[in-house]
Amino acid sequence: MLAGGAALAFVWLLLRPDGGADLARSETEPAFRAEFELTDHTGMVRTQDDFAGRWMLVFFGFANCPDVCPTTLSEVAAVMEGLGSDAERVQPLFISIDPERDTPQALADFVPRFDARIIGLTGTPDQIAKTSESFKIFYQKAEEAAAPDGYTMSHSSQLFLFDPGAGYVASWSYGTPAEDIRADLQERIDR
Repeated sequence: MLAGGAALAFVWLLLRPDGGADLARSETEPAFRAEFELTDHTGMVRTQDDFAGRWMLVFFGFANCPDVCPTTLSEVAAVMEGLGSDAERVQPLFISIDPERDTPQALADFVPRFDARIIGLTGTPDQIAKTSESFKIFYQKAEEAAAPDGYTMSHSSQLFLFDPGAGYVASWSYGTPAEDIRADLQERIDR
């Protein structure tokens, strides 16, 4: 019965005026777009529109992260260095998922340690929640007595790439070597 119902649903979708087009995206339509309104580490409000025309490398994390975030930001710095003059076409962004501790001032102290071109972004808890929904990432506060302020943050650890129109292009899992990321990004920039 379940298979018959699924077959009928499939036929119904195909007979719809749009041919079920909303279920399958064209190759040119991104799965989602970067959408945010957050405060950068200099205190300026930023949105995805501020980076229109540039590729965006986006990573979500927090300044008190003991390993994943510093490692990824170091890789982003290496990618930017490896791009040479093409680095001007890319904007790396670090979006905090810990708005309680990651104030603009805290990010101003943290982010430039890796590369001056990386912009740290933070916001209210509601702004961070809305942004995480837009980017389809997971984060959660986790109690940990040994961590600063008694908690740490669990979170998605991929590095996202968005095209100059803020459309999602690709992501790399934690631990992908900087050279692999740079080569993939360079190939996309050169197209």
